[in-house]
Amino acid sequence: MSAHIRIGIDTGGTFTDVVALDEHAGRQVTTKTPSTPDDPTVGFMHAVAAALDLLGADAGQISAVTHGTTVATNALLEGDVGDLGFVTTQGFRFVLEIARQSVPDGYGNSYFWVKPDRIVPVHRVREVGGRLDHTGSCVRPFDEASAVAAARWFREQGITCVGVCFLHAYANPAHEQRMREVLAAEHPDCVVSLSSDVLREYREYERSVTTLVDAAVKPRVTRYLGRIAGQLRAQAGDMPFMVMKSNGGVASADEIVHQPITTVLSGPAAGALGAAYVGTAAGHDRVITLDGGGTSTDVAVVLGSEPTLTTEGQVGAYPSKIPMIDVVTVGAGGGSVAWVAPEGNLKVGPRSAGAVPGPLCYAQGGAEPTVTDAHALLGRIPPHLLGGRIPLDVHAARRGFEALAADLGLDLEAAAAGVLEINAWNQANAIRRITVQRGLDVRDFALTAFGGSGPLSACTLVDVLGVAGAVVPPDPGNLSAFGLLAVDVKNDYVRTRVEQHADLDRDAVGVVYAQLEAEADAALAREGFAAAERRFVRSADLRYYGQAFEVRVHAPDGPVDADLADAVLAAFHDEHERLYGYCYRHQPEHAVEWVNLRVTGVGPIRTPELARLPAGDGDPSAARTGSRRAYFDAWVETPTFDRSKLRAGDELTGPAVVEEFGSTMPLHPGFVARVDELGNVTVEKG
Repeated sequence: MSAHIRIGIDTGGTFTDVVALDEHAGRQVTTKTPSTPDDPTVGFMHAVAAALDLLGADAGQISAVTHGTTVATNALLEGDVGDLGFVTTQGFRFVLEIARQSVPDGYGNSYFWVKPDRIVPVHRVREVGGRLDHTGSCVRPFDEASAVAAARWFREQGITCVGVCFLHAYANPAHEQRMREVLAAEHPDCVVSLSSDVLREYREYERSVTTLVDAAVKPRVTRYLGRIAGQLRAQAGDMPFMVMKSNGGVASADEIVHQPITTVLSGPAAGALGAAYVGTAAGHDRVITLDGGGTSTDVAVVLGSEPTLTTEGQVGAYPSKIPMIDVVTVGAGGGSVAWVAPEGNLKVGPRSAGAVPGPLCYAQGGAEPTVTDAHALLGRIPPHLLGGRIPLDVHAARRGFEALAADLGLDLEAAAAGVLEINAWNQANAIRRITVQRGLDVRDFALTAFGGSGPLSACTLVDVLGVAGAVVPPDPGNLSAFGLLAVDVKNDYVRTRVEQHADLDRDAVGVVYAQLEAEADAALAREGFAAAERRFVRSADLRYYGQAFEVRVHAPDGPVDADLADAVLAAFHDEHERLYGYCYRHQPEHAVEWVNLRVTGVGPIRTPELARLPAGDGDPSAARTGSRRAYFDAWVETPTFDRSKLRAGDELTGPAVVEEFGSTMPLHPGFVARVDELGNVTVEKG
């Protein structure tokens, strides 16, 4: 039988989530396996085996595997960038020190001038002679002698990862490419990243740091993906092994190893894509995605069925100026620790108990009360998780909250309920950052709550934010893994070309777009897509003259003539007005500049069909499993339901608790939950 099983695997800190799709039988299975942080490849292969076991299949039937990885993310969050070297243009040794002004909390606070730590100490920076101007023309020739001296110095110092960023290399990569040849000859063991490969866009500091981040994670990502690819080939033969990228697309592991920085938000991107797919299928084109995990919550915005993108992202302390889904992360998850501040206020997070020792109720040595302990104490989650794999010690949670409540002068239930309220407000504030602060009205959106802990906050967030309702998809704890099967191959290409609109050389712009499309076309050909399947999406970054940052807008296909240029200009005015509340559409004295030209190459991958539930009669009693005491402003006997037995059209009235393998959803009093034909549970105020 031909290969017909596609597998999506999203590796998290505690669990590895798996979704497998048998395309012949139309059957989908999901599960979770323990992650293995010491060697993530072990956990990955265990996940493959678990998926095959559930389907009763063997490795030879796998047609493709898609992976969401945190290898690059974790390295950057932990600041583990190794002994990097940096090669730059003579006279620019301190570009990392100059950096950018950053005022994270507004101009009223004492940290007026904040700079991140250098990713490379100044003593590991080598300067090389030669100079290009902003058009790419050679002002001074490349200095071979200083390049050789720099390469030999890195070899003598044992520095095996080097980033190269020469002034204006975005306009002409020749000097950087020659530097790579010198390094290959003088220091063949060195891993090299060039800014002209990583980010052909101006702004020297951001381009330098982005290139160095790519160099820092390249050895680790290359080794990791290489080991997995080798083990997959040994078991299943040659087949596509794809990796999730931060931009909302996937690419083959063979392509990723050349630009590993594109995976820095691999996991959160998969969740946002999965939520967008489910939300769109449920009839919503404006969605807030809320991915609640054990340590943190990731939130993103979906407009027109697509998550919004940014190139102003940051992972850990390092800005990464590559296209990535605009995700905001807050330290609010199931393991977030509740604590009393010196002034006597109750705080929740951002510190987390993590997987080990974990919450008190896990009985693994945890010593501080957490959000999960509060849910267990109040009866909002069952006395076991993952279908009984993790029994919970509610008495341990109670002892921890007794001490916390005494410090606060509150009764036990008020302390636990307060922890859950604060945790939900922390999540709500993250949502406001990506909606209200970007000029979007949160009330225009539906909330898609998923992840292991996301549905626990659904009712509270509907109440706090004023959204119409919350959609909790089937298997919410595995939605990120499902998202890996629902995305296309995407590669992004950019070129800086600064010109005022009034003086725009449209022929030159057309040439640049053609060059970018040729690069995208070649990459899609390497991925195995036929010419007729390949799509190219143009965009451009524009700004008013004198502004420091740009606004990205779509650029139509076709020849770059006056009509196309004017359409892009009109789109810029519209988007600027939407984002900032004003534009200068009718004031020609405010000149408009074109800054960056962009092309995204897209190779379509078949998306899975969402399963449909059989119709019910609106009565969920067949799914009822019993009841237990739960606290919602008061203790009340609360019915519990097995989600797998709910049918389309079933309706539940709070209080109730809906339980499934990977997650739990408490339905508060005054709320109603309805099940649609795709298995989504929509929560609204009654």
